Amino acid sequence: MKTGNKIALFTSLFVLIGFPVIFTVISLLTGDWKYLLYSLPGSFTAGFTGLIVTLKHIRSERKTAER
Repeated sequence: MKTGNKIALFTSLFVLIGFPVIFTVISLLTGDWKYLLYSLPGSFTAGFTGLIVTLKHIRSERKTAER
């Protein structure tokens, strides 16, 4: 796997998992759950889109390496 793919995979997973965790902690500290509610749709949309695109690139890279 190329370095660019590793970085893209890490970034998409961080956005998908890390941002909701960060905003959950912020919501717990402040007591205002709007931070979490407003961050979830954007985090999941960006995270899943990035993850799908990255996995497609990794699969196509593996297929070309097998040929």
